[in-house]
Amino acid sequence: MSGRTFYLPFEPVLIELLQRHANEFTIMIMSFFTWCGEEAFMILVLGFLYWCWDKELGKKAGTSIVVALTLGPLIKNIALRRRPYFDHPDIQCLRPVKKEADLYDIAAQGFSFPSMHSANSVTVFGTLAYRGKKKPLLLIALVMPFLIGLSRIYLGVHYPTDVCAGWLLGAIVVFLVPFLEEKIPKRWVMHLILFIAVLPGVFYCKTNDYFTCIGIMAGFFLALPFEERFVHFEETKRIPCIILRLLGGGLVYVAVNTLLKLPFPKELLESTSSAAFLIRSLRYAIDIFIAIGIYPLVFRYEKLIFKKEEA
Repeated sequence: MSGRTFYLPFEPVLIELLQRHANEFTIMIMSFFTWCGEEAFMILVLGFLYWCWDKELGKKAGTSIVVALTLGPLIKNIALRRRPYFDHPDIQCLRPVKKEADLYDIAAQGFSFPSMHSANSVTVFGTLAYRGKKKPLLLIALVMPFLIGLSRIYLGVHYPTDVCAGWLLGAIVVFLVPFLEEKIPKRWVMHLILFIAVLPGVFYCKTNDYFTCIGIMAGFFLALPFEERFVHFEETKRIPCIILRLLGGGLVYVAVNTLLKLPFPKELLESTSSAAFLIRSLRYAIDIFIAIGIYPLVFRYEKLIFKKEEA
């Protein structure tokens, strides 16, 4: 994959201007905001909402997140836009997508348009503001996506138009999912329609991110009815329980993901073959299904842990 190069005249100039006075401190700050748009942060927020604070809001936010995550690669694999530092020697890549991979390996570092960090941030914070209907959340929904998008430009991995497209994609999803919920009362029907709508990517997407996200979507959509029928866990506002649930959930997610890699050769998992893509989708589907659907079964044992405290 070689990708395509296209940009507006002001874009590389703006990136070079932002990077002109870059130093360790500013790179650290911008890297932090970038992290707030990454997978780990999304899992943390979704886990807090779903496992702890407000299960129903977690389900709605989770649906928006998986839709945005899957739509992004569908667009990326059509645009095939190369990252700015690929074609502009004066632009530095200050935080690569994959540190262990070659900086100019487009299969590893991914395409540029749209910025999924920007889309994720609008989807998460915008959904919380729209569903929560609280003014502080609205302020966060405006400020955080702006800073996360700015960080992607500053770090040299996205053009400004990538970021704007990501913001637009996130905003569309924020309003699209509630609209579909209103028009399609049966959740499983809506989920099935959304899943079928993103399946065409199987025929033209050649990057790992699409097959990762289609697996995440499948696992999430299957886990929700499983939890509703067999688990019925209760939310919690207790700080110790929240900490335990988040730590346990993170551990389950990482452990299952690691275990599911073991039966396969590393060369196969890192390839771009059809078998590798299928394995990746199944691996993430199983991982998310366990984390969202099965893992909450352990919450019923919290009463044993905190029995003395309650007494």
